[in-house]
Amino acid sequence: MEPNKNRFVEEWGAARENLEHNFRWTRLNFAIIGIFGIAIIVLVYKGIVREFHMQDEEASRPYRKFL
Repeated sequence: MEPNKNRFVEEWGAARENLEHNFRWTRLNFAIIGIFGIAIIVLVYKGIVREFHMQDEEASRPYRKFL
């Protein structure tokens, strides 16, 4: 007995396999890459540096130099 294939699942799978061939750069894509590829990384970095500075203040040490 062969299982019945769902046409929608098969189309979705084919689209996923060929995603790099069908991808187009748009303003929305640039915005998404800008937010998740750059802004999130910068915010995480700034948060880490701020935490180090807070620890240095509590220990009465001079700030560490980052970049």
